[in-house]
Amino acid sequence: MNSEQKAARDLEPCVVGVDFGTLSGRAVVVRVRDGAELGTAEHAYRHAVLDGALPDGTRLPPDWALQVPSDYIDVLRTAVPEALTRAGVRPEQVIGIGTDFTACTVLPVLADGTPLCELPEYAARPHAYVKLWRHHAAQGQADRINALAAERKEPWLERYGGKISSEWEFAKALQVLEEDPEVYRRTERWVEAADWIVWRLCGTYVRNACTAGYKGQYQDGSYPSSGYLAALNPDFASFVVDKLDHPIGRLGDAAGRLTAEAAAWTGLPEGVTVCVGNVDAHVTAPAAAAVEPGQMVAIMGTSTCHVMSSDQHGVVPGMCGVVDGGILPGLWGYEAGQSGVGDIFAWFIRSGLPAEYAEQAAALGRDPHEHLTALAAGQRVGEHGLIALDWHSGNRSVLVDHDLSGVVVGLTLSTRPEDVYRALLEATAFGTRTIIDAFEAAGVPVDELIIAGGLTKNALLMQIYADVTRRPLGVIGSAQGPALGAAMHAAVAAGAYADIQSAARSMGKAERGVYRPDPGRAAAYDRLYAEYRLLHDYFGRGTNEVMHRLRRLRAEASAAPSS
Repeated sequence: MNSEQKAARDLEPCVVGVDFGTLSGRAVVVRVRDGAELGTAEHAYRHAVLDGALPDGTRLPPDWALQVPSDYIDVLRTAVPEALTRAGVRPEQVIGIGTDFTACTVLPVLADGTPLCELPEYAARPHAYVKLWRHHAAQGQADRINALAAERKEPWLERYGGKISSEWEFAKALQVLEEDPEVYRRTERWVEAADWIVWRLCGTYVRNACTAGYKGQYQDGSYPSSGYLAALNPDFASFVVDKLDHPIGRLGDAAGRLTAEAAAWTGLPEGVTVCVGNVDAHVTAPAAAAVEPGQMVAIMGTSTCHVMSSDQHGVVPGMCGVVDGGILPGLWGYEAGQSGVGDIFAWFIRSGLPAEYAEQAAALGRDPHEHLTALAAGQRVGEHGLIALDWHSGNRSVLVDHDLSGVVVGLTLSTRPEDVYRALLEATAFGTRTIIDAFEAAGVPVDELIIAGGLTKNALLMQIYADVTRRPLGVIGSAQGPALGAAMHAAVAAGAYADIQSAARSMGKAERGVYRPDPGRAAAYDRLYAEYRLLHDYFGRGTNEVMHRLRRLRAEASAAPSS
């Protein structure tokens, strides 16, 4: 390679993708030509998740999960410049920046985008903060939304499998109205964080089609009617008109150009193309080169989101939504999910790992997850004698009920930590199979499962999923799937590719069939799965309301004055 060729290579166009997750934000610099990831950086949110108290010490009730929006700006200030430095890429090589966010993560702001929590008079008001996706304290509002929609036979309800989640936009907004009317009145825009961060980058507020469709009940060009909203609460009638409705931006379109302020944060040139926002799970599908019907991508981290495009339109019970072009143009985009997966494993390590196990892991140079996985891997299917329900953070699909809770059946005095850990791994696989079965029963075939996210590193977990679902498992070829997908959409917005399918063919990456089901283990798991479904329906479909009764008792005890 001569000097001219090397100079041309060194100046190849690049894009930046920024993935805003639950605990941190990650930036990746990607070469447009082939999707090569040249440099990455991560920045942990200073305030993490506020689930016990606000920064000033104001206590939060159970099931709350808030964030501080300035933490997101800190990601732009730190992770993006650091990724550029690590990539050895000149700022002028970057032709676009794309972002993705957890969803539904939503915040109340003024008309200029100022978050209410940044106003001194609202610093101690919980409803003025970002409501993270896993804020589940609006379950009562979600129940009323669903009951009224079913009673009125609202046509949009079936697009969400018959139930709206407490995680979505309307339930969270209704909770604000009913619990802090002053904050609700002061809210001039009810904004998805995915759109707020784009607003901060380019100065233009555009509602992205993905969150509008899946989290905002925007179907066939409209939201739920004012008459329906008024029946929920008279003061909610004008919510869409006053606080929500805004121009919708297509995925992969340009939202605007990088402002001087954002250029100073990121180290990128002013005027660089800023892509319309997107959701972390949905943007990962093209990053995993899953652009054909029937290819389901499970993005596995603290929770799992299942996304898939299909040429078949079906009503899948408990799905999080089906949106025309919601993931890829020209196909129906489906979403389902599990509210707790990695969070459940982390909970067990945090609360159930004996000191002697932690000492053993340290002596062997393993972290606790690696240690329990190694111990559990030697077991035969069913050897631990346990079955668990993966509802420690409620159930997103197919029951759509965040007042449900976790269960472990079969505990004895000889049960070991690795037994429970493996049962929890298996429970999350059974939850995914329940989702797949619901799709298949609705006439929406699932031909292949591709896994993305940090949990792909656990080979035992991946093999369990292959055996339980009886499907070959592919694995995304990137450790930063959402950020890569955001960068790919930025390449489309900047004009480097005609559409996201074209970008996926050049920039996406996945290895197919890495894990294949073993017939013997799969047959044994069929028997365990049958037991899981018995428990699933017994506790989740109204046969036994003990979980809901316990939740009410906890709420009453939490509200009572301390003795």
